[in-house]
Amino acid sequence: MPYAKLFRSRWAALLWAGGILWSAAEFVGASPGKPAVAANATTETDATGASVDANDLAILANALHE
Repeated sequence: MPYAKLFRSRWAALLWAGGILWSAAEFVGASPGKPAVAANATTETDATGASVDANDLAILANALHE
């Protein structure tokens, strides 16, 4: 179906747009597998998952100021 004919009918356009959104949700995934930050997290972690303490943060802050 050519796009010009598709957008002459608003219902056809809505169904087409719904199909695009549905396929995007299926491709990306609508439900996250694991939350990025846990609600009761007590320790900070870096991008690799290793724990970070205040000493590590102080070293990083000093390195940025030099």
